[in-house]
Amino acid sequence: HVQLVESGGGSVQAGGSLRLSCAASVYLASFDCMGWFRQGPGKEREGVANINPGSGIANYTDSVQGRFTVSQDKAKKTLYLEMNSLKPEDTAMYYCAADLRACSRIPKNRLSIWGQGTQVTVSS
Repeated sequence: HVQLVESGGGSVQAGGSLRLSCAASVYLASFDCMGWFRQGPGKEREGVANINPGSGIANYTDSVQGRFTVSQDKAKKTLYLEMNSLKPEDTAMYYCAADLRACSRIPKNRLSIWGQGTQVTVSS
């Protein structure tokens, strides 16, 4: 039973930084796709970034490009999301997800394994 556990959320002021962690119960290379998603109040879930753990190639949604960075520590089986220059509109529950399929082959970001989420609140 594969598990993903997010941590690192919190409350910060605009312009601040947070680093989210996603600890997996298996080696990250077991997945072809891992991603960070968020769902803000009254909004639909959106993809923030995804990565192929094997190649390390990451993609970002336009609204976070240049501010957020996905990284991984393979030995610790942990995926990270470094978030800088945070804005109030980044306020959301953030989720980590993983799948055996390549990111490009997953329709509508429907990855198969999800964590429980961690809350990020950015105040102005």
